[in-house]
Amino acid sequence: MTSILSHSAAALTGTITVPGDKSISHRALMIGALAVGETTISCLLEGEDVLATAAAVQQLGAGIEQQDNIWRVYGRGIGGLIEPSSVLDLGNSGTAARLLMGVLSSHELSATLTGDDSLSSRPMERVMAPLREIGAEFVARTGGKLPITITGTGTALPGDETLKVASAQVKSAILLAGLNAQGNTIVIEPQPSRDHTEKMLNFFGADISVEKMTDGARKITLIGQPEITGQKIEVPGDISSAAFPLVAALITLGSDLTIENVGINLLRVGVLESLRDMGAKIDILNKRNTAGEPMADIHVRASNLTGATIPASRAPSMIDEYPILAIAAACAEGTSVFEGVSELRVKESDRLAAMAFGLKDCGVDTETTGDTLTIHGTGSAPKGGVTISSRLDHRIAMSYLVLGMVSQEPVTVDDGGPIETSFPGFIQLMNGIGAKMDEC
Repeated sequence: MTSILSHSAAALTGTITVPGDKSISHRALMIGALAVGETTISCLLEGEDVLATAAAVQQLGAGIEQQDNIWRVYGRGIGGLIEPSSVLDLGNSGTAARLLMGVLSSHELSATLTGDDSLSSRPMERVMAPLREIGAEFVARTGGKLPITITGTGTALPGDETLKVASAQVKSAILLAGLNAQGNTIVIEPQPSRDHTEKMLNFFGADISVEKMTDGARKITLIGQPEITGQKIEVPGDISSAAFPLVAALITLGSDLTIENVGINLLRVGVLESLRDMGAKIDILNKRNTAGEPMADIHVRASNLTGATIPASRAPSMIDEYPILAIAAACAEGTSVFEGVSELRVKESDRLAAMAFGLKDCGVDTETTGDTLTIHGTGSAPKGGVTISSRLDHRIAMSYLVLGMVSQEPVTVDDGGPIETSFPGFIQLMNGIGAKMDEC
């Protein structure tokens, strides 16, 4: 464990880039492994989570080469993965675990997935349930937890699932399983969740359509057993990672920062909408597209934030950004209410508890009621002066390091190691633009 101490920062200025989008990186490797031919990926996130996915698809028979900033995946075609000779260790990555469960469910092989203590504590039953319906079998620990052994089927039935809760990971697992099923796989989600899987499958040549329904739901239809071919992909910067320097600049006096090449998928920009509701000065510049995904530069300046109510309908588009949004709310003037955030309890840690209790320790008045988090900001710097448990959660660690940049007393995070899963080089990047973070 490496403790990190975050002190009061100077104004954050300059132009930076952040690591590649984690969600897109996982999918590029997996879908590349299922395609015919070579897929070339630039700007792949080389964090621990994505490296675990790269190792897993290699164990499943795909060829992987990496040189400088370019990754090459030599796919085996749909249904062509082979049984691994050893356990697939996915570290801390819930995305890798859940999406691979879908991929493997429609392959005639057996594989065991495991992970670190955090991943092994996370429930997987809501992914396994729809995959059993296509013919896959699972053996898991009590509560549907890893390690999990999957016995896939070579004669997968097409899925037809109406999700009770919008979840990009559950949706994606079903769609990836449906690639090797005969017939149409259909997923209906009550609200739009991030659609990287749909966009990337379309980019690789799969026949996939999205229909907006009258009640606001989305119906995704995938025709099984397509011929998908390798593609060239540039991974945009991860908006979930960009959110940390972005919020840091908003709450640090005198800051003026530009973050280049950030993915601005419409189903991922809830954090920008929410910060603007709080009075943030954010400009989107130089919009363009890459591999079916929108990308732009984000210009942000220090702002006097005010409290806001963030509706539950926005949660699917920003579920990973609530921890850093909570830091913004703690520094804002007035009360912020985050509605419909129960999903935070089953992330890498119980993020709802981590934010509520950690902010209280830092002198911020907070309340949790059911699936709602309320934060009472005073418009002044929180007290700080405490040590926060990261709970093996990279986003909790980075959020409190950002808080330490503006708190009255420094904030220590007990273990900065988990940050490497999604944002390698975070501390060096932040220190390069004005932060003061040190190992202690």
